[in-house]
Amino acid sequence: MAKKLSSLDDLGGFVFSTNKDFEFESNNEQQETIPNNQQKLEAHLDKKNRGGKVATIIKGFEGNDDDLKALAKQLKTLCGVGGAAKDGEIIIQGNFRDKIMDFLTKEGYKVKRVGG
Repeated sequence: MAKKLSSLDDLGGFVFSTNKDFEFESNNEQQETIPNNQQKLEAHLDKKNRGGKVATIIKGFEGNDDDLKALAKQLKTLCGVGGAAKDGEIIIQGNFRDKIMDFLTKEGYKVKRVGG
């Protein structure tokens, strides 16, 4: 049985047009990464949907995906653990919030401790 589509987003982002003069305009503009001293990051601890395991989440990064992934790789290497960078967030496995906050502060980021 096929999945019922409830909105146009369920089509996967495709746009169909019957206009023979239609030209698709791609929006491939990369968001420019702002300097470290202007970034306002938040450091969270999270256990939800992780089987009771703790993860450190860094939110608020403003920039392109390549710079986000590069920062995530630095943090994962610093802590010696795994993680991911997606949806503008960096997820680091384990409770490394203080260590990450110290590192980011030394790099020039403004980091705010959020929660517990």
